[in-house]
Amino acid sequence: MKTDNGQVIMDMDIKDTEITGAAEIKDLDVPGKKPAGSSKEGSSKTGSSKTDSSKEHFLAWDKEYAHLKWGGPASIRSLQAYLAPEVRVLDAGSGNGRYLGELSRHYTAIGADISLTALGSSRSQLARSGRFAEHLGASVHALPFKSGSFDGILCYGVLQHLFKEEREAAVREFSRLLCCGGFIFFEAFGYEDMRCGGEPSSPFEEKTFARQNGIIYHYFTEEEVKKLFCGFEVLELENVIKEKTFRGESYQRHMVRGVFRKL
Repeated sequence: MKTDNGQVIMDMDIKDTEITGAAEIKDLDVPGKKPAGSSKEGSSKTGSSKTDSSKEHFLAWDKEYAHLKWGGPASIRSLQAYLAPEVRVLDAGSGNGRYLGELSRHYTAIGADISLTALGSSRSQLARSGRFAEHLGASVHALPFKSGSFDGILCYGVLQHLFKEEREAAVREFSRLLCCGGFIFFEAFGYEDMRCGGEPSSPFEEKTFARQNGIIYHYFTEEEVKKLFCGFEVLELENVIKEKTFRGESYQRHMVRGVFRKL
């Protein structure tokens, strides 16, 4: 169906026959993908490189989830302090459903992810535990829902894998999808994490690195997070730093967590 402004609203439930693997991701909304029939090249080499990198780092997730093991359900206690039961919640970048399964116990939950392999795993895991949530194959900065559709959006461990313009586009999309007074629950890697470093991303961005599997990692500062969510009321924002021991050596893990409310 279409809204008054012509926006297409997709069926939120992906049929099992549609979860066929990486070959299908080419049909999803990947940043920089040219419309069908377009033959116009980018205006610069930089733009072309960004397009290629964007496609590659999105496609890499389908390969990653093909061998990624289920890590068990994850806690959603941070959401329960703000959201009443049964309200509508989007898990943006839901992966293989670690949070989505728990969300479905308390809320009307929908999971969206770029990886159809991840969505297939998520549906299977939820089915094993007798739970249900809608699943949708889409990128987090181009979601086919009506404006104001959700009371809360969970975005844990997702924006750290996007380039700057993609992160900004995702937050704009979250703002559109939230009802007035709705909440965003955010978590991502911080720049003091022991994993911060490595091969610079291409195109180059500060504190952003490319791994051998094609996935990019961005490490946030607190000020950067404030700027990213500048149109929201900051309810919580904290640096979570933990020490981990590996083979007798001590290492530091750093996460930035926040709760933001749409004004």
